Amino acid sequence: MEIDKANNLFMKFAPISLAEMSGVKLMNRIDTKYVATESQLEQLLPMLQSDYRIQETANERACLYRTLYFDTPDNSMYLMHHNKRVNRIKIRVRQYVNSNLTFLEIKNKNNHGRTHKKRIEISNIEQCKTNEVRHFLRDNSGYDINSLVPHVENSFRRITLVNNAHTERLTIDFNLHFHNLANNTDDDLTGLVIIELKQDGNVASLSKRAMTNIGIHRSGFSKYCIGTARTDATVKHNLFIKRLRKINRMHANTFSNQNN
Repeated sequence: MEIDKANNLFMKFAPISLAEMSGVKLMNRIDTKYVATESQLEQLLPMLQSDYRIQETANERACLYRTLYFDTPDNSMYLMHHNKRVNRIKIRVRQYVNSNLTFLEIKNKNNHGRTHKKRIEISNIEQCKTNEVRHFLRDNSGYDINSLVPHVENSFRRITLVNNAHTERLTIDFNLHFHNLANNTDDDLTGLVIIELKQDGNVASLSKRAMTNIGIHRSGFSKYCIGTARTDATVKHNLFIKRLRKINRMHANTFSNQNN
């Protein structure tokens, strides 16, 4: 999506600052993910304008994120997700470009469907090898940085909406690009939008109802796993085939509609 077009879509929302967002962290939460097209996003946003505010950082609403995912050489974290382990983990370095912040983040999902995230601020990836960060990683994940390898990178633009009651966040990611560090393969999902609803519990949500009304339905999507499967034909991905086919079909239809 062209950034000017994106900004025009977001300008009608009242802003919320990063400082105001501090009370809506939802670090222990239930996440519900959706895959939509940019045209569906254009339908959705006007339905939310009066009930949600948009995060604004350094006068920017569509913020740039870059992420580097670590895994073991045998892809154990990827396989946890693929093999439907109810308890699973992801380890990543995420750069919040507009805020000039970088964190080592550990995401644990438990057998109750809750996602718990812990993170520590770092200045660069080399800091992952310092004693402080190594202890943080080992204490919260059981892994040592020396047992992990950088695997897949991604970049995307994100807007973050917060409902007026401050009980949920809605992140909307677009212009998603992948780069596989092992085989130097690139891929992108331009034209698709990844929406994630983050709540303290599975409660009623205006955004959830709005998405249902325009045909946006719940669909699991892990940026790490989808990025890995789309850039590495050698990894096990048979349990993702249905999901990958749906994404491929939506992606193809997006470009077909643009050319008509």
